[in-house]
Amino acid sequence: MSEYDGNAQDEVIRFFRSGRAFSDSGAVDHVQTHCAHVFLCGDVALKIKRAVRYDYLDQSTTELRRALLERELELNSRAAPMIYRDVVPVTRTADGGLDLGGTGHPVEWVLRMHRFAAECEMTVVATSGRLTDPVAEALGFEVHRFHAGCPMLRDRGDDLIRDILDELGRVLIPFDAVVGGGHFGAFLERSRNRLSDLASVLRDRSALGHVKRVHGDLHLRNLLLIDGQPVLFDALEFDERLATCDVLYDLAFLLMDLCHRGFVRQANITMNAYLLAATGAEDAGLSALPLFMSVRAAIRAMVLLQTDQATGQPGVSTEEARLYLVQALAFLGRTTPVLIAVGGISGTGKTVLAGDVAAGIGACPGAVHLRTDTERKSAAGHVDYAPSARGAIYDRMFARAATLLATGRSVILDGTFLDEAQRTAAVELASRAGVTFHGLWLTAPERVLLERVTARQGDASDADAEVVRAQLGLADGTPAPQHWTTIDAEGAPQKTRAAARAALESVLGSVGDGTD
Repeated sequence: MSEYDGNAQDEVIRFFRSGRAFSDSGAVDHVQTHCAHVFLCGDVALKIKRAVRYDYLDQSTTELRRALLERELELNSRAAPMIYRDVVPVTRTADGGLDLGGTGHPVEWVLRMHRFAAECEMTVVATSGRLTDPVAEALGFEVHRFHAGCPMLRDRGDDLIRDILDELGRVLIPFDAVVGGGHFGAFLERSRNRLSDLASVLRDRSALGHVKRVHGDLHLRNLLLIDGQPVLFDALEFDERLATCDVLYDLAFLLMDLCHRGFVRQANITMNAYLLAATGAEDAGLSALPLFMSVRAAIRAMVLLQTDQATGQPGVSTEEARLYLVQALAFLGRTTPVLIAVGGISGTGKTVLAGDVAAGIGACPGAVHLRTDTERKSAAGHVDYAPSARGAIYDRMFARAATLLATGRSVILDGTFLDEAQRTAAVELASRAGVTFHGLWLTAPERVLLERVTARQGDASDADAEVVRAQLGLADGTPAPQHWTTIDAEGAPQKTRAAARAALESVLGSVGDGTD
């Protein structure tokens, strides 16, 4: 790293910290990163680029910094128009002082933004307990919506990741002795080996349009919750190639960050919402998700170490950087996928149970949850419970499960499974994939089932009391499926979850419930 224009920037920084650039008379908060200085006062946020040059980023001149701020404004206005305002100069006054937006000679350029409340920051949302299941689901849907509007590019996906690993190798070497433990070397070796295994998959995804100009820096600090809706901001602007990647690599930053902060359940829900919105188009790419999450963790370690260096605080983030590298290695560990089916009449709580256990099954952030109700709506756009339509939906769900299992991802199938042929098909699917199968069969009294489906609001299932009675008639006199574990689901979801965990532990070993 090199420093440039240090004295000139010091003067600008003092100008902003003095409050003279703001109409509000309140205190000025100064936030620093390895790339920028941000000054907050009243309802205004002012951002300047730090005068530095890294191997991957050149902000060494005033004009380069201006261009990057203008690109940042352009990129973020689409997703966060309520935040980004304009780029204005810091100018020299006739008496040698500084002014914001004056007519004198520009000495620095500033991105002017509307300041958002601290409680809107997704990091604050998470730590305050407001990153609920619905918010995590909305995150997945919003990221997919954003990706759908990103331009497709034809860069080779394997080359893009290879370049990033090469850059990490160059940048992290000077920090090797600081972090210790041989983590850098182990990460580089294992990630390059995994990339070699996945090169053809990533090239195929490039050809199919999964490589786009995306956000590029999609972690919790660059997300907000405004009026209950997730908002993406602060997209990567300084390198078009770094911001050109597989859409799952973009998503992986968010999933990794959630997992790193202990929000594995939310990461699982976000991943499943994204895959649901993609209607199966991203399933085959999940084989690359562990590598993508690993690289993102290593990048966070690099940024922390560089920020310490840029802010003159060596050692402050060393332990957290070490944790990121340990996590990066863990993501690259091999796991054996499993197939779990959760069946029973509508109202037994299949979807609640599947969501509760998914995060603790298989590779982080857990299993993909496939549900007949959402598959039905994705395929047809409307509800159809006819027997012929039901069979087609199960076939679609089984096909997706086969693709996902082949990527190494565990799968939970969520449906009534009232037909023996569907239960047999699930077992045969697991056999063909060479994975362990376990079925959970949920039961509850008729009055409980009717109460639950009548009370539903905003659920993907449209099963009502009439549908439940029809299912009960179909199942009347039919014994519980053989080789499935029957679970009494009459009580609270926690009781059902405990019974399911006990059943799964006997097959899978230790299975988490994703609530940590």
